[in-house]
Amino acid sequence: MTPQQRLHLEEETVRMLKTVFDPEIPVDVYSLGLIYKIDISDEGNVAIDMTLTAPNCPMGDFLFEDIRQKVESIEGVKSVNVQLVFEPEWDQSMMSEEAKLELGML
Repeated sequence: MTPQQRLHLEEETVRMLKTVFDPEIPVDVYSLGLIYKIDISDEGNVAIDMTLTAPNCPMGDFLFEDIRQKVESIEGVKSVNVQLVFEPEWDQSMMSEEAKLELGML
C-alpha cells in the first residue's frame, strides 16, 4: 500500500467514524474524542483503539458493531478490529470544539 492509499483509507475511516453516534448523545464518536488511535496495515487491516464516556456504557456493543460494519464497507479495507481501552480515561476536554458547541458547553 502506498502512503497515498494509506492516507485515503485513514481519511475514509475518519469520515465513517463521524457517522457513528451514541444514541444517547447527538454527537459522533470521533468528535466526542472517543477514538484514540487508528492504525492501517499494508494489507488494509484497520485497528481502532477507542474508549467510552463511561466504563459501564450500555451502548458499547452497539457502537463497536456500528463502527466495524461501517469501516469494513470502505473499499480497500480487509478487516476491522475495534479495541476498547480506558487509558487515558476519557473526559470532556477530549471533545472537539464542534461537539462542545453542539452539546451547549461553549
